[in-house]
Amino acid sequence: MTPEFERPLGDLAAGEVALCVQPSGQRIVDALPESAFQNLLVVTTDGHLRQLEARIEERGGDPRRVGVVPVTGTEVSYDGPLWVADRVAPSDLTGVSIQFSKAFEHVEPETGWVVVDGVGVLSMYVSGERLFRLLDTLVSAIRARNAHGVLTTAEGVLGEQAATQLRGLADEKVQLD
Repeated sequence: MTPEFERPLGDLAAGEVALCVQPSGQRIVDALPESAFQNLLVVTTDGHLRQLEARIEERGGDPRRVGVVPVTGTEVSYDGPLWVADRVAPSDLTGVSIQFSKAFEHVEPETGWVVVDGVGVLSMYVSGERLFRLLDTLVSAIRARNAHGVLTTAEGVLGEQAATQLRGLADEKVQLD
């Protein structure tokens, strides 16, 4: 069942990046506009790709148009329509960057969407400085391609300094209920 909240990201323009703060356990795909499912790349710390596939289908999206870079410490066993990059450990930001770069080639200018889901989880594995450098690189790529970008974190996970830095990368902050 889709949570009953407005889809506030529908107004996000190409080349802009939003920071979404959401309650723990909520899926960011529920807040994306339908147009995002035409060309979507998700960098996620959640290895439950069947659940992601199901949420995309429930929203009317075609999982074959969604790429995923799984960033998790556990093996990912998935054989389905989502395009899935090699799994990367959360502490391996170089690996994340490499897999992102490969997958990002398929993100279309103007219409493509990139979601980095689980920034707070990544902050548990690497220093704030290293994480900020990675996110700054990803955001720069999103802007250069004139795609739509979304960075997500669960509410209350990041410290004040990290939260301030993250807000500095985004054009707007969206609080999901």
